[in-house]
Amino acid sequence: MQCELCGATVAGPGKKVRIEGAELQVCMACARYGTEVQQTRTGPKRYAPTSSASRPGAPPIRHRRDLFDQLVGELVDDYGERIRAARTEKGMSTKDLALATKEKELLIKKIEKGELVPEDEVRTRIEKALGIRLLDVQEESIARERKEQQRLSTTLGDVLSFKKSPKS
Repeated sequence: MQCELCGATVAGPGKKVRIEGAELQVCMACARYGTEVQQTRTGPKRYAPTSSASRPGAPPIRHRRDLFDQLVGELVDDYGERIRAARTEKGMSTKDLALATKEKELLIKKIEKGELVPEDEVRTRIEKALGIRLLDVQEESIARERKEQQRLSTTLGDVLSFKKSPKS
């Protein structure tokens, strides 16, 4: 075998080194010019199981839910006016509402002006602090729609017809 760097004949296995990003099989004299690369095993490959159940202490895999599964309704168009009206009705200032929701006062002011659409987490905290709803769809209509969907589904009893035989 020849050294891939200097061309000399290599006695023995030689060394595999990385020089300038290239992996070369070199002689012992040229090995000092690069960093040694670990030799890969030539034996059978063993693959570790990928499930987290086999790895003790590994955190469980969390499956992300689809964003559309979490949507319950749409934010009302006049959310800023509703927030301002409910806040003034309770006698709160924007600073009081900011403290109650653990948000910045500037964020509350921008939401009230309609310059900023609140994220779901912020919206729920505002709703809780003021005791209002900012979504169009009510829970009753959602429950009604789910019952209607269940009622409209076809069952095996709907498809089959039973014939009664006369008893003798």
